[in-house]
Amino acid sequence: MANDESFEPADEPISNIETRISETELLNGTETILLVEDEEAVRLMAHEILQSNGYSVCERHKGVIDLMVTDVVMPKLGGRELAEKLSRTRPDMRVLYMSGYTDDAIVHHGVLDGRAAFLQKPFTHDGLTRKIREVLAV
Repeated sequence: MANDESFEPADEPISNIETRISETELLNGTETILLVEDEEAVRLMAHEILQSNGYSVCERHKGVIDLMVTDVVMPKLGGRELAEKLSRTRPDMRVLYMSGYTDDAIVHHGVLDGRAAFLQKPFTHDGLTRKIREVLAV
């Protein structure tokens, strides 16, 4: 039998741990996400985050796409133009724009309107997953 004196209580109350676990579960999903990012390191990181949270992540997909996560400024075709093009055949697809530029700069230069869902780069694991849940919940 273990000596009771060697038992050390957790630094954090059980209720806090349970809350953290349930918040993490809430950030998980099963939706299909189209990820469009021209910077390979950012694309790979976002793909890893999304997949680890249960999302199906694609770069091309013929079926239902619940959400497109796209960089705003890309060579050839920008994120807004791509979203407009895809919305013709996927009107229910939601869009989350991301950029290294601030949302004020993006709106000021007419790239996006102020109602667009936007995530500032660089982002954290929690920042990305929380924003995705927020956009999908609308």
